[in-house]
Amino acid sequence: MDKKKLILLIGALVVAAVTALLARSMFTGASAPQVEAKTEVLGEEVLVASRALPVGTIITPEAFSFQPWPEDLVEEAYYGREGTDVESLNGTVVRNAITAGQPLTKGAIVSPGDRGFLAAALGPGMRAVTIPVSGLTGVAGFVFPGDRVDLMLTHKVEGNGPEMQVSETVIRNVRVLATDNRVTQTVNEAGQAVATKTKLVTLEATPKIAEKVAVAQTLGTLSLSLRSLADSSAQLEEAIASGEVTLPKTDDPAEEAAIIRSLAARPDTKKSTFSTGGEVSRFEARRPPPSEAPMVRVSRGKAIEEVKFGEKK
Repeated sequence: MDKKKLILLIGALVVAAVTALLARSMFTGASAPQVEAKTEVLGEEVLVASRALPVGTIITPEAFSFQPWPEDLVEEAYYGREGTDVESLNGTVVRNAITAGQPLTKGAIVSPGDRGFLAAALGPGMRAVTIPVSGLTGVAGFVFPGDRVDLMLTHKVEGNGPEMQVSETVIRNVRVLATDNRVTQTVNEAGQAVATKTKLVTLEATPKIAEKVAVAQTLGTLSLSLRSLADSSAQLEEAIASGEVTLPKTDDPAEEAAIIRSLAARPDTKKSTFSTGGEVSRFEARRPPPSEAPMVRVSRGKAIEEVKFGEKK
């Protein structure tokens, strides 16, 4: 190889090595730029729905929360943090459906005492019916708006024999709308629900069930039986499995869940149960004596005679 070319090759290698060392020292010596995270409020904090609120939903503290909202999109109808009494919204009812994350507006909810409040609290196709209760028939005051109850009718049945005391569950899964015109429960300083003596309870029912409640009040005494929160879902699953309830075909899980919730919230009069005085006390007659037995004509050859049904000859 030519001596001159060899010298040039060695010089190029030396320059490349020096350049690599300089680049390495430059990158290792320089510290990575620090990015400071800054949290800034987009605008005024407004009240938004924490979950979907259908029409008729009774507002509770967990149904909403304050969130920052873009300043350019804040409307006068929104509830801002400043000037909003959150406690005054407790017990109001949704008049127009509100989706999760949507700001609450002053026209979307209605307060107790306002015109149309009870109509807004009712579900589609439902009616409001009021019944009188006492400490004995009203679960000692531990029934609050939003709870679900069964209605029991206690009355006397007259027949050919002595009167029979009967208590039967005539209606199941009815939603309590208000107690003594109150739509929120009374709480103490610790935030615990306080039982109060209630004289009137307003219930949500279908038109047919409202008619049955009106008739039941004339037959005897109506009592409330408080339901567990798990009862409605368990009975709905049983009804779906038995084929009593048919779910529409849909591929939308949210729509299917909404349909199931609406079905679980419907009152029911099909599964009526009863107890008589004879089942409670041995001294009560278990059933009225049988009525006069029917007469039966018995033919033996040419002879025809009439005998009481069941009588041995």
